[in-house]
Amino acid sequence: MDIMQREILFPRDEIQRRVRELAAQISNDYSGHELIVIGVLKGAFIFMADLIRALSIPCRVDFVRIASYGGGQESGGRTVLTKDIETSIRGRDILVVEDIIDSGLTLTYLVDWLKERNPQSLKVCAFLDKRRRRKVSFEADYVGFTIDDGFVIGYGLDFNEQARFLPEVYIIKQQ
Repeated sequence: MDIMQREILFPRDEIQRRVRELAAQISNDYSGHELIVIGVLKGAFIFMADLIRALSIPCRVDFVRIASYGGGQESGGRTVLTKDIETSIRGRDILVVEDIIDSGLTLTYLVDWLKERNPQSLKVCAFLDKRRRRKVSFEADYVGFTIDDGFVIGYGLDFNEQARFLPEVYIIKQQ
């Protein structure tokens, strides 16, 4: 895949505007509460950093890392937790921040796993949502943008660890 053949899907200013809108909605929903924000590494770290800086409520931060084994541009369906959270979430309000929802398998696994730790509440915020690609029923509570399909890079999203640094989201043009 040649990542040089790409076109902007979401420009920087549109991303920033949407992140501020999501942060305002989340801040309103959790007013009076301290939130624990759990980022899914590696893809969500840029979105999560922008999101928590835009919140108007206190929050703590932690991370998980999940490997979804498969090849190429699709999940293989086998999900393994490779980095656990370090914070107790029992009785706490939790917001999971993910870069993209595709098949729904990874987030279903993660949400079920976190619920076993008895949080007071657990919601999911995804930067991008590819609803057409679902293999299981999963809906995020907060979504930045919904896209039809296509392989996207930038703003934390990568292809073979490349292009995360790009400030916009690009769709790769198929040759």
